Amino acid sequence: MQELTTKAQKTSSYEKVIGLLKLESAAIDRAAERLERSQIEKAVDLISCCGNKIIVTGVGKSGVIAQKIAQTLTSTGTVAVFVHPSDALHGSLGLMSDGDIVMALSNSGETDEILTILPAIVRRGLSIIAIVGNVDSTLARKADVVLDASVDKEACPLNLAPTTSTTVALAIGDALAMTVMEAKGLTPEDFAANHPAGRLGKRLTLRVVDLMQSSPSMGPEAGWLDVVKALSRYALGAVNVVDQSGTLVGIVTEGDLRRTIEKTDASLLRELSARDMMTHRPITTHPATLAYEALQLMENRSSQISVLPVVDENEVALGLLRLHDIVRSGL
Repeated sequence: MQELTTKAQKTSSYEKVIGLLKLESAAIDRAAERLERSQIEKAVDLISCCGNKIIVTGVGKSGVIAQKIAQTLTSTGTVAVFVHPSDALHGSLGLMSDGDIVMALSNSGETDEILTILPAIVRRGLSIIAIVGNVDSTLARKADVVLDASVDKEACPLNLAPTTSTTVALAIGDALAMTVMEAKGLTPEDFAANHPAGRLGKRLTLRVVDLMQSSPSMGPEAGWLDVVKALSRYALGAVNVVDQSGTLVGIVTEGDLRRTIEKTDASLLRELSARDMMTHRPITTHPATLAYEALQLMENRSSQISVLPVVDENEVALGLLRLHDIVRSGL
């Protein structure tokens, strides 16, 4: 009986979580229907044409959402900073200057701290974008743009804790930021420039030249013992084979060496050369190639490659790129 009760509780918890997710999803859908075209377009125009920065402000949970919106704007090409209204009242108003846009978040539209700094914002002649849950509020009346973030019900069982309302406000902020990013023509390279330490940034900025290793190069006539010594000395898993002009003609990997020795009669080992062991016309990469593209070249094939020769535009051997180095980079 106790086991049945536990299962019923788990099912009930599952249904509650799914129901609340659907509640918040439906609230975003309703917000999309309520938002006025003219207000959205004006907000996007103001942010896109902002000559300075976006000041995003809010208190409590709205303040947390405001911080996230500010960070999203900044990372997608629009300089934005979060300023807490209380800090603004104690000197941070100095951050606000000509050309700034103020984005204020408040579910009630009557947040005391925000209303207190409104006169100072108005005196500076700054445009105000309000994301509010009450379009008849004081903040809405003072704003140049009003974006309706009202909700019918919070996800909180008591209908008290800011949940659905903050989700809707965040969704509106994200939608604005993404629309402005597209309007500004931000490229993946631009985005990566602001995210150099993340995996996404590395995929868009890290190049083969940053990871490649200088390697020994030997002629096709080099003996098998010379190949063995080079493999051991440089420990890169392969050596490039080049002609007299330095042009790559092949590569000898440790696997190539092992397979060749296994199938060669012991009496003939002394006659083996790099030409006998090498892979002719191997797949190559270039220094300017993105490391992520080189990784795909190595992995997306029936037989994976652990090392790639790096050549210049004239096919002159420059070094080797190892899968190990790509993985170690955190790509």
